[in-house]
Amino acid sequence: MARRTLVAALAALGLAAGAALAADPALPAGPASPAGQALLARQAHFREQAAGFKAINDELKKDAPDKAVIAANATKIKGTAADLPTWFPKGSGPETGLKTAAKAEIWTDAEGFDKAAAQLQAETVKLEQLAMVGDLDAIKTQARAVGAACGACHAKYRAAAS
Repeated sequence: MARRTLVAALAALGLAAGAALAADPALPAGPASPAGQALLARQAHFREQAAGFKAINDELKKDAPDKAVIAANATKIKGTAADLPTWFPKGSGPETGLKTAAKAEIWTDAEGFDKAAAQLQAETVKLEQLAMVGDLDAIKTQARAVGAACGACHAKYRAAAS
């Protein structure tokens, strides 16, 4: 557990440093730049979040869902949702020149984006609580609420896949 905490702390430190450096317009854009690294890290975090949500939904489709798998993944996506606002340092959007689905509205409508992120965070907290209790019908309903929170944010702040 101490190793996990150390890794999480180092990752947070790296993101914070990247965020500070990404705000400097004199730095070059691209994958090696701090902004580019922040963008690539964000994409990896979203893949992790999506994998956790997929694992929950896959379990819920089974005749006998594994409640432990659901609970573990609910905890995972609650953690990623809590960290999500830190994944978007200034300068890590389309201006990096890298492929990204992040729309400029994330930064130009920061208040709206923060509200959308807070909604996702609230829904994932509820999902984790229900997963710990193990009520599969309530978990299914709450998983839909988490999906709706994801979708609401995507509708405004994520470009359509091409």
